[in-house]
Amino acid sequence: MDEQLKENIMGALELVVDPELGVDIVNLGLVYDVEMDESGNTKVTMTLTSMGCPLAGTIVDQVKRSLADIPEVNEVDVNIVFNPPWTKDRMSRYAKIALGIR
Repeated sequence: MDEQLKENIMGALELVVDPELGVDIVNLGLVYDVEMDESGNTKVTMTLTSMGCPLAGTIVDQVKRSLADIPEVNEVDVNIVFNPPWTKDRMSRYAKIALGIR
């Protein structure tokens, strides 16, 4: 996948807001990787802020919907992983400011 397409995908994923924190999943550092095969099948590898996140299904659905309007994307598979574990260090400066974290 070229860099422009990856930027488009990441931009679309910035529209997915963690309902508990009110900040998007990209700036929270929850998206670890995005891969796409030659057929447009796209795999988003991401984590959640906690293993028992009750809104995991909602976030996965939002990820799939956010990528639906990108013509190059065919199927979307969201792979939830917990290794490496998420920490506040993965958050962008914007997310830290929005949540009042130093």
